[in-house]
Amino acid sequence: MPLRLTPRDTTFFDLLTELAQHLVTGSNLLAEMLGADRPERKELAKRLSEAEHDADESTHSIMRRLNQTFVTPFDRDDIYELTSSLDDCMDFMEEAADLIVLYRIGELPARVSDQVQVLQRAAELTAEAMPRLRGMNDLAEYWVEVNRLENQADKAHRKLLAELFDNVSDPIELMKLKEIVEILEAAADGFEKVANTVETIALKES
Repeated sequence: MPLRLTPRDTTFFDLLTELAQHLVTGSNLLAEMLGADRPERKELAKRLSEAEHDADESTHSIMRRLNQTFVTPFDRDDIYELTSSLDDCMDFMEEAADLIVLYRIGELPARVSDQVQVLQRAAELTAEAMPRLRGMNDLAEYWVEVNRLENQADKAHRKLLAELFDNVSDPIELMKLKEIVEILEAAADGFEKVANTVETIALKES
């Protein structure tokens, strides 16, 4: 690792960990929504929106500190990229939950659960990985597994789209479900982007 002569602000690691923990909360609330009835979904979506607001606060805290700190733990642009990517994951999950309520979706297709389970596992792995950035230790398994999960999500996404076109006859309902499915896929892509950014950081710091 390159020699650093100036002390680094290690608060970034705590803030990134805090931000990632909000993603775990968000993914778990999204999973709860799948089996809930409409009134319960509305309450869960509200709680997910609150978690998204908390994630935004964590994001803003990182960005403020980034602007105030002369020497950062690793490349300034990489911190920005990592923070923005984490925030995007939360935004996608909150958007999917919001649309499930706004579109008054009834029973969601079973394969949506496969998508959300991937998001839950990716969120857990991401939250576990953030503290390890402090020493850049044992991170390779994290990004390899998240990339594997994203490939799994891609397959679930393709099968789900095929089932929607085969089984949903109402074009308006089809459009609504397709939009939600696409947003969940975007969330899975977002977690892969986070993992790829972590890999880039680790390689730069090695």
